[in-house]
Amino acid sequence: MHIPSTDQNGVTILALQGAILGGPEANALNDELHRLIDKGRKHVVMDLSRVTLMNSSGLGMLIGGYTTMKSNGGELKLAQLNENVKKLIEITKLQTIFASYDTVDDAVADFAS
Repeated sequence: MHIPSTDQNGVTILALQGAILGGPEANALNDELHRLIDKGRKHVVMDLSRVTLMNSSGLGMLIGGYTTMKSNGGELKLAQLNENVKKLIEITKLQTIFASYDTVDDAVADFAS
């Protein structure tokens, strides 16, 4: 799984796409986050606007990413969640853990404040 990334104002934006169901995708995301940490990139926004489906394993990927960033002095924010992902986050009460934003720009701006 290739995870497209861009940088905006010192924040790395990872654009997850398609069905996020765990498996090899979890390893790819973990590898990408560790690569960013090794480069000193500790502010990350996950753009979920192109995610079509997410199950509990996919949610586990997000939790793992959050933990990886936090334990290495970084921070992970979510942006542009579709209705299905929003419901999954709410049902599991993870909105108290994840900072989520309507737009990537809003998430990036929050790092500056």
